Amino acid sequence: MFKIVLHLLVFDFICSMRYNVPHKIKQFFFVLIKLSIVVAAFSFIYSKIIKNDQLEFSSFLSFLKENDVFSFKNIIILMILSFFNWFFEIFKWRYLVKYITSISFTSALEQSLAGLTASLITPNRIGDYGAKAIYYAKTLRTKIVLLNLLGNMAQMTITTILGGIGFLIFINRYPIAVSYYKIVIIGILMLLIGLFVWLASKQNRFKIKGFSFASIINFITSIPLKSHGFNLVFSLTRYLIFSFQLYYLLLIFGVNISYYDAMVVITSMYLLASIVPSISIFDVVIKGSVAVFLFSYVGVNEFIILSTTSLMWLLNFVIPSLFGSYFVLNFKLPKPVAK
Repeated sequence: MFKIVLHLLVFDFICSMRYNVPHKIKQFFFVLIKLSIVVAAFSFIYSKIIKNDQLEFSSFLSFLKENDVFSFKNIIILMILSFFNWFFEIFKWRYLVKYITSISFTSALEQSLAGLTASLITPNRIGDYGAKAIYYAKTLRTKIVLLNLLGNMAQMTITTILGGIGFLIFINRYPIAVSYYKIVIIGILMLLIGLFVWLASKQNRFKIKGFSFASIINFITSIPLKSHGFNLVFSLTRYLIFSFQLYYLLLIFGVNISYYDAMVVITSMYLLASIVPSISIFDVVIKGSVAVFLFSYVGVNEFIILSTTSLMWLLNFVIPSLFGSYFVLNFKLPKPVAK
């Protein structure tokens, strides 16, 4: 619920964007913004790789060499998995956008990777909304942000369903202290909040720059059920790919664990990590901490888990964001229409 509200606030800002300034000044400030995004992203990446308090970089590299992670076979398999992870994310974005306008796969790739780079330094990847929306005419930005929200909600739905199943199995299998009373209270509060929002949307109590919650719901329900189904299928496919990639890394590091047992912990990890509001660049820290806690119950070494989550972050966030930086720096604002 927190993430949805946060994303809607960003939606409010983007939909109210105006450019009532001279084109030259606008270009100058836009160049500064682009450079700031890229410099900030690279600074955070450097701090997390070289200056990581959880994992010493030199020890990390030595550990990778000892476990033959840099072998040709392993590199190819890991890169293929990362490629298909982002391929389906880009394909999903192109599929969603075609509801209002047609774009090429290349355009979808540029928007997705530029959005990733912009999201690295913003809470819960909300920078992704602005980066994608700015590629479109002002009249389309409202729907673009809503489509992006829809794509993210589908991914969150898959994470919640599979994570909920995995976590239930986990707490029944391992002696983890869980307060069922607190879980019930939180569940009731979430249901009450959801009911409140639903009732308010029915009466148009909440509006975002004249765009009510009822209008948002109407837009989402106006999209064919088939499109929602494909959105969920693409999200599920991505989830299965990057979760298997994490399992494959565990096998590389010599962890003797079955796929089923590993998925119980992995799905629980992604669920718990997704609940915590954070800046995307700190994803590796949050997932690493949660993973260390959960995998300790199956006897996996802490250093292996930190190495695994760090590699996942490098493969699926850092490398794509390098390409995204190129698109951010080369993006140009449309020239003003002559009057």
